[in-house]
Amino acid sequence: MLAAVTTFAIDGVQSRRVTVEADIRTGLPAFTVVGLADTAVREARERVRAAITNCGFQFPQKRITVNLAPADLRKAGPHFDLALAVAVLVASGQLDPARVEGCAVAGELGMGGELRAIRGALALAEGTRRCGLDRLLLPASRAGEASLVDGLEVLGAHGLEHAVAVLRGDAEPVASATAPPVRRPEGPDLSDVRGHPGLVAYVATAAAGGHNLFLHGPPGTGKTMLARRLATVLPPLTHAEALEVTRIHSIAGLHEGGGLVPERPFRAPHHLISASGLVGGGATPMPGEITLAHNGVLFLDELSEFNRRALESLRQPLEDGRVVVVRAQRVLVFPTRCMLVAASNPCPCGLEDPHCRCSLAERERHRRRLSGPLLDRIDLAGRVPRPTAAALRDEAAPSSADVRARVVRARDRQAARLRGTGAVCNAHMTPVMLRELARVTPAAQRLLYELHDRASLTARGHHRVLRVARTVADLEDSRSVEPEHIKAALGLRHEPREDAVAA
Repeated sequence: MLAAVTTFAIDGVQSRRVTVEADIRTGLPAFTVVGLADTAVREARERVRAAITNCGFQFPQKRITVNLAPADLRKAGPHFDLALAVAVLVASGQLDPARVEGCAVAGELGMGGELRAIRGALALAEGTRRCGLDRLLLPASRAGEASLVDGLEVLGAHGLEHAVAVLRGDAEPVASATAPPVRRPEGPDLSDVRGHPGLVAYVATAAAGGHNLFLHGPPGTGKTMLARRLATVLPPLTHAEALEVTRIHSIAGLHEGGGLVPERPFRAPHHLISASGLVGGGATPMPGEITLAHNGVLFLDELSEFNRRALESLRQPLEDGRVVVVRAQRVLVFPTRCMLVAASNPCPCGLEDPHCRCSLAERERHRRRLSGPLLDRIDLAGRVPRPTAAALRDEAAPSSADVRARVVRARDRQAARLRGTGAVCNAHMTPVMLRELARVTPAAQRLLYELHDRASLTARGHHRVLRVARTVADLEDSRSVEPEHIKAALGLRHEPREDAVAA
């Protein structure tokens, strides 16, 4: 007898439909799985055999062949276990085929038949709805996450026996009410930063326009402290953004709750990370840190210590907002629309003149470790000096709530201006959008061209100054970009010292 059950394979950060076809016929007892399955799927044969037997069902002592179609799509992970077991039960006549019509099945089985949590439940639910199916059977621990997709009946089960009873209509599925977002404890506040009132403009502008930010200065002056508080002034996630972030983190195994991810992600990988760890890839391609930071912040502390190849791999993803990974004739696209925040010391010893102990050659080698093309993709560059004792005592930054209110107002203006373009903030504006939507006054345009050669701007830098100027204007509630906004943007991007980052 032939049976067919629908499930889904995780392909990058999306899901693709897979049909589990089980054929049982007379012959020597054997259980074969075909269809480009990885080791975890092939090992499912033993888990499925034990689970069916231990749950009181009869495992057919015949020749069982299971095909995972389409055969050219690589299947990876243990979430195929439940679909394999259900297909065997249908093919052996122990479950009515009509009970699995219009229902997708996914879950990892234990030897005793219990169902364990799986990755990517939200992606599986979105795929189920996209394919026109109306039911999804999966482990009860992931029912809340799957129920985030509207118009889908989610059937949660504790084990194989319970799952079969739910399909037969003999038992009720586990309630799949959407869990509320889990609020994390209050994080650090921008008001904790003292002695750097001038750097608040960098933080506000970067958050308001989604711009990349580079902070450089001696160690212990507050670069990391500022960077970690940038996430506290970003606007809240929209529902669509929260769904996207939750799906990515669920596939990566980072989402344990049943509700939406409540906050924008903040990723701070170690400087020994590889290029594939940073942008994604591997034998079984998985999202990299830049994808895990999608719609949030990717913080690279001690930028000069990162592997040069890893840094160079960030150039195209930062520009395009996505990374394309090709592995074994597979083409996977991972989203990478995030803010890059980097911090670095001015030299190997980290001290400034006149206390620096580094030779000119050492300083030059240190500077060469920073990728020029990568820094050219960073909109804002600011020096974080050593604050004085009086500044530490008296100069406190405003609270994150105050700065966030200004950022949200600026983002609202951008959303109204960019509606229908696919961009969500000024940092995503193309040169064509800048010409049509930025509302740059003739005087501001003339000033920018006059300063083009003097500030050594590249063509990319020219457009990035315009984007930053548009953000400065939004923060000041100005409909048009004026000359003073151009000057402010150049001041936030260009550092006149020798160790500054040129546009």
